[in-house]
Amino acid sequence: MITCRNIKKCACLKVECVNHSKCCACVVKHRETDSLPYCLFLDNGGDKSVANYYEVLKKRFQNKEEKSLK
Repeated sequence: MITCRNIKKCACLKVECVNHSKCCACVVKHRETDSLPYCLFLDNGGDKSVANYYEVLKKRFQNKEEKSLK
């Protein structure tokens, strides 16, 4: 079991999770499941996969680029 002193106010909506507010344990769990913690990806639309994260980032940067060209 991970002993972590890094306990913070958590942005995650899954308050029943055993890792809720335990940042170190949360990061380890998400690394093992190839997903992102909610606190790092608040606009995930429910899909915390790395593939969705890149798709959202791609759209975000494309929108910024389009706006800067105008």
